[in-house]
Amino acid sequence: MVKAEIISIGSELLLGQIVDTNASWIAQRLTDLGVDLYYKTTVGDNPERMNEVLSRAINRSDVVITGGGLGPTQDDITREIIAEVLHVDLVRDPGLVKQIGERFQSRGLIMTANNSRQADIPKGSIPIKNPNGTAPAFFSEHKESVVIALPGVPFEMKWLFDNEVAPYLRKKFNLQQMITYKILKVADIGESAVDDKIGDFIANSKNPTVGVLAHPGQVDIRITAKVKNSIEADGLIRPIEKKIRDLLGDNIFGEDEETLPGVVTKLLSENKISLSLCEDVTGGIASQMLFDASGSHVFEALTVNHDLKDSQVFRTIPNYKALKEGSSEMADQMALMIREKSKSEIGLAIHAIVLQEEHVENLSKGQTFISISDGKRFARKSYNFAGYGIPDRTRMSLNALDFLRRFLS
Repeated sequence: MVKAEIISIGSELLLGQIVDTNASWIAQRLTDLGVDLYYKTTVGDNPERMNEVLSRAINRSDVVITGGGLGPTQDDITREIIAEVLHVDLVRDPGLVKQIGERFQSRGLIMTANNSRQADIPKGSIPIKNPNGTAPAFFSEHKESVVIALPGVPFEMKWLFDNEVAPYLRKKFNLQQMITYKILKVADIGESAVDDKIGDFIANSKNPTVGVLAHPGQVDIRITAKVKNSIEADGLIRPIEKKIRDLLGDNIFGEDEETLPGVVTKLLSENKISLSLCEDVTGGIASQMLFDASGSHVFEALTVNHDLKDSQVFRTIPNYKALKEGSSEMADQMALMIREKSKSEIGLAIHAIVLQEEHVENLSKGQTFISISDGKRFARKSYNFAGYGIPDRTRMSLNALDFLRRFLS
């Protein structure tokens, strides 16, 4: 078992000026290689703290990957700290000096003296040329482990990882295994309800393992196996997947890269059904989700402010002033109205009333009413929450789309 650790370096990361997308990308690549990532750390451009973090990492991990701090400026000190922790000198590599100079020359630029610092690497390290930038990478082997120093610029780092780091790791650690996974996507029930049904798999699974990740309106179940090939992966994952599907039934709407809006638009397209939507508190999020998934106008949508019931939109609803705000009857009439106005086969309405006075982003007090009209009948569902925060509006929208999915199925 090869244990890895990622250290992201740069004060700008701690200040929130830059989002660390590099670490998540590297984590995925390590997974593909069958390397277990145990730790991810972010540290600023401070020599004492960098030394502390790197020293700890080398003592507990087989592979330590650093990102950033390889540039020409005075605060780019990753090279120096790695050399310090490994108790070796920092030496200038003539080949790297030449490569950096040639890159400046090819771009018609003059190489300033400080750029030569980028050719300094810990003594005994393996230099790695960077064809996409001036900051070379290097591998510093230490006993049975290795420190891999990569530049922080994403496209430079990605090229170096795929073309230099991955082959090196496969050879050094004789990587035969791969980590593969299947993701089952669940709607309309929360994380605790999923855990209640499949908790035994989560607690007792070894290979494959089972874990859950909750999002607003959706829970992902990840089945992860360590295998030598895809045939072995299928043999390990498929039996567990079947048992989980049997337990959760049609709460599972898709797998892997599938999305709920994508599943719904596919059903609409396959059945040649036209859809229109009317939303108030959700503010058009459900409509936007469907548009993003379909890439075309397969439906019509209307977003209304439910506090403005005297608007011309609601005047088209018969006896609208007599309807109770925050009721299934109001949602029914919204669904019927949008269906008739757009002349679609199905009308979907998401109507809600928020009862909580203070602003809460998630699970605010309120009620959400969903109604589907096909001209012959209404299908209704309600939830005891509603809110103006993005998590609540996303959850309300996905619940409505899942209700529509079941209606279409």
